[in-house]
Amino acid sequence: MIKLFDYELSGNCYKVRLMLSLLGLEHEIVPVNFMEGEHKSPPFLKLNPLGQIPILIDGDLVIHDSQAILVYLARRYGGENWLPIEAESMGKVVQWLSIAANEIQHGPATARLHFVFNLKTDLELVQHRANVILKVLDEHLQKRNWLELDHPTIADVACYPYVGLAPEGGISLEAYPNVVAWIDRIKKLKGYVGMPGL
Repeated sequence: MIKLFDYELSGNCYKVRLMLSLLGLEHEIVPVNFMEGEHKSPPFLKLNPLGQIPILIDGDLVIHDSQAILVYLARRYGGENWLPIEAESMGKVVQWLSIAANEIQHGPATARLHFVFNLKTDLELVQHRANVILKVLDEHLQKRNWLELDHPTIADVACYPYVGLAPEGGISLEAYPNVVAWIDRIKKLKGYVGMPGL
């Protein structure tokens, strides 16, 4: 059975929980005491030397990093829909994984960390970054339902959590109606599961 080492309030862990549910995959959740630093303990460092979660175990495979796990699950269990292998379509989907790991992580995700986990950060800067990427997303979604192709892909799963959680970082989504509509579409997907704040 697939095992996911998980922390409930982590948007990156949630991406994987959501993907597992959308694919209808049986799995075991292994809660990690993140606040006590369990992810930095020697047993965890053997699984991920970076001391980060999520970590997914599938048989003999141990894989970490939420974007990498999404790619693995999509190709292993999801067929062409979630991550196509045709070069142009794959490139369009994967570019959003980079945006999730960079612009979204360093914008809305970091702003949320400030409020939810008391992270010391330049709040004005990260909220500005958040609004920059939200404007890009809103304009991109103006004439489409999903980030790429004509159906949901791992691009949507990767970008959704910290965009949806932006209000927890003091960032209103009112100015981004296309983003709000996209969030609502994701919540209506078969197999959707939420997390605190979503």
